[in-house]
Order: sequence, then structure tokens, then C-alpha cells
Amino acid sequence: MTAQRPDSREFNQLRPIKFDLHYTPHAMGSVLVHAGNTKVLCNISISERVPQFLYRSGKGWLTAEYRMLPCATTERNQRELHHLSGRTHEIQRLISRSLRSTINLEAIGERTIMVDCDVIEADAGTRTAAITGSYVALALAVKKMQEKGLINTSTLINSVAAVSVGIVEGKPVLDLNFVEDSNAEVDFNVIINGNGEFIEVQGTAEKGSFSRQELNQLLDLAESGIKEIFEAQNQALSS
Repeated sequence: MTAQRPDSREFNQLRPIKFDLHYTPHAMGSVLVHAGNTKVLCNISISERVPQFLYRSGKGWLTAEYRMLPCATTERNQRELHHLSGRTHEIQRLISRSLRSTINLEAIGERTIMVDCDVIEADAGTRTAAITGSYVALALAVKKMQEKGLINTSTLINSVAAVSVGIVEGKPVLDLNFVEDSNAEVDFNVIINGNGEFIEVQGTAEKGSFSRQELNQLLDLAESGIKEIFEAQNQALSS
């Protein structure tokens, strides 16, 4: 790999991360998360209904929707209205699984937590930024649910964050931007909870293959980056 990354970061350095809290005033919880030039608006709303398979179970649900806004990239994206791409379905399920791991769904009653993730600007890592930002929005929403008397206590049982790692020009790097993501030989998305346990690892060799040693290096990079993200999440929520 060349001496410098495209944005001059070290190989193990995150892009600057920032959380703008309460971004959408009518949401139960709202965060605009910045991961470098990637920006995702994460909003939480509450429905007093649950899917049919949970009707009269006393248990709630959490589900997510993800969209890339038309001008999030250099060329206008078509809005996905009636037909969602396979990529969008996959990302929605990933966000949902990741956030369901953080909350006691029995404690929220027969309600559905709706998570809306809208990508305003895409410079790679949109799904990982969506997970990271949505957790902060969820924590805000749970606090507001307590204040409104909808729940008696916090239902959060863990935290979650996500980051991308990859091999670019033969070197493992953390938190890929678009230029790196487009040229990566190996690309991974890693989701970890507050206990340091893996929720999901998505990875593939885009060109060639990777060794067990390289896999271990990538997971170590992801763990170190996610520890920093947890610190940023906690700082935002305590501000």
C-alpha cells in the first residue's frame, strides 16, 4: 500500500465521528451521524402495534428501514418505493438484527420500535454508520419513553456499534472510505456489542482470497475501532 491513505489517515485510524442529537424534533429519538463524509439520519418512532406473529404475546418488536436518498452520491439514485433492491433488504435486516440485540423486547409491551435510516451523503460505510447512529437514537428514544410513562425502566440491555475493515493494496485498514472500498481486495463489516462480543461479521474477498492471519488482523482492527466508537457514543449520550 502507498505511504498515505487517500485522506492521509493512519491504517488504524477512524474517520472523524460525530453525533448530532435530537436532529428531527418529532421523532422519539433522532441522530444525524457523521462518519467522515458519510452522513446518515437515524430516526426512531413507536407504533402501538406488533406483527401478527407477536399479537397477544405481550412482547414488542423492532424493525428498520434503510434508504439511500437520491443525491447521496455523485449520480442521482432512483428512489426505492415499491420494489427494494436486494442490497437494501440485506441492510435493513442487518440493522434490525443488530439493534434487537440491545433491547429487552418483552419490557416494551406490544409495541413496535421503527428505525428509519436515511443516507444523506454516502462515502462508504453507510450500513455501519446506520447501526452506530441508530443505537444512539434508540437510547434517546428509550429515555423519552420512560419520561412519557410508556415504560417503567430502561429496556436497553446492551450497546452496539459497527465499522468496516478491509485489505487495500495488501494492507489491512480501518473504516474504509469510498475510494478504498472501491479498490479493496477484501472487505468486511463487523458489528460488536458492548461486551466485546460479535453480533455479525460480513466479509468477502473481492479479488483473490485472504488468509486466516489476515482475517485475525482485520478483526483486531475492527475491535480497536469499535472501542473508540463506543466511547464516542457514550460521550454523545452523556452530553
